[in-house]
Amino acid sequence: MGQGTQNSYSPPKHIVSAATIVINEQNEILLIKGPRRGWEMPGGQVEEGESIKDAAIRETKEESGIDIEVVKFCGIFQNVESSICNTLFLAKPVGGKLMTSPESLEVGFYPLEQALEMVTWKNFRERIESCLNEDTQPFFIEF
Repeated sequence: MGQGTQNSYSPPKHIVSAATIVINEQNEILLIKGPRRGWEMPGGQVEEGESIKDAAIRETKEESGIDIEVVKFCGIFQNVESSICNTLFLAKPVGGKLMTSPESLEVGFYPLEQALEMVTWKNFRERIESCLNEDTQPFFIEF
């Protein structure tokens, strides 16, 4: 039988995303307000042929206007059922200026406590807290 038959092997399809927890010198965190999920950290899917770290930098720039320097890799949240791996990085702003995009209705730096209250989508708050807790890094969390 040729290729393309029902029995042929097809590799698993995974989505890999990269998100950043960007903390400025005032200890404020960069958040964007997305059209679907509300307030969250900037991030998005890693493109083919792109490094995860580069994706984190690119997505942050696209969604917030801020240039960042990645400080460290924090860990991964894996949504097993949906085959999604969300990677998380801690970063600091090094340039650019705050601006919205089609993916972000509002952007800004917010004090940590306030930011955690603003983030209401699923486990995104837990993701931020995990990135701020060095004792648990690197983390690997399945859900």
